[in-house]
Amino acid sequence: MILYLVNRIGQALITLLLAVVVVFLGVRALPGDAATAMAGQEGTPETIDAIRELYGLDQPLPVQFVKYLGQLLQGDFGRSTSTGVPVNEVIARALPVTLELAVLAMLVAVAVGILLGVVAAVRQGKPAEWLVNAAALLGLSVPSFWLGLMAILLFSVILGWLPASGFVPFSEDPLGNLEHMIMPALILGMSMAAVVIRQTRAAMLESLGADYMRTAKAKGLNPREVVFGHGLRNSLISVVTIVGLQLGFLISGAVVTEQVFVIPGIGKLTLDAIFTRDYPMIQGVVLVVAAAYILINLLTDVVYSIIDPRIRVRGEAH
Repeated sequence: MILYLVNRIGQALITLLLAVVVVFLGVRALPGDAATAMAGQEGTPETIDAIRELYGLDQPLPVQFVKYLGQLLQGDFGRSTSTGVPVNEVIARALPVTLELAVLAMLVAVAVGILLGVVAAVRQGKPAEWLVNAAALLGLSVPSFWLGLMAILLFSVILGWLPASGFVPFSEDPLGNLEHMIMPALILGMSMAAVVIRQTRAAMLESLGADYMRTAKAKGLNPREVVFGHGLRNSLISVVTIVGLQLGFLISGAVVTEQVFVIPGIGKLTLDAIFTRDYPMIQGVVLVVAAAYILINLLTDVVYSIIDPRIRVRGEAH
């Protein structure tokens, strides 16, 4: 197990280093000029040159990259070129908001997706399966921004049950935080639940037709134990794959939901940084999201090895 973890952690670190290179070069390939954007429409050539020199934008790319890598190793993401505030502080305020939204959406997706996926597989060919498949197709087809607007219209404007937008920190008002987060979490989680439903259904159908399932039924086990204790557990590997990938998507793809519900998370921060050509902020945000993807994939591999020890053995042998 230790050798397997060391191998996976080594691969994760190499991937993270490549992500740093891609983020650094990709940000500088964006159209427009950061110095010109900071100087404004009335900025003189002298002002623009001074800004480039101040932030090191006039230096060759290799020199800029070495300095940037040195800052990262010290835990310094630089300062925002639009506000002058350290990028670390800004991300530290926005990241917990997005993480809370992603975790709540994940709980909704997993609870709804696995349950309905099992129902669709067990009730194959019956009305229950048709309804579940229709719900999954609807969840995949309806844009989240439209669904969010309709939810605001219904639950906030017409019924007045929930606030339409904004955010309240959990530490200040737990109930108010839940009231503000429940609607965006449901909207974001339902689209992911549709993916989990389809994957769970497909994996469960494969498990239900396996020999060990017939053996379990022949032994007289309780049907619920057969389905959840044998079928679902052996179907979880493919489901965990989808959940892991989707969690990374939730962290980085909550841009639309955060904009609709005016939530001050990573998504809104990224859009603001792009509009102002804030290189350090864009680099910091994208790198944090990339690191989250890598960490989630690493944790997914660890969960694999717990669910199915054969994966761990093959990984160590390799």
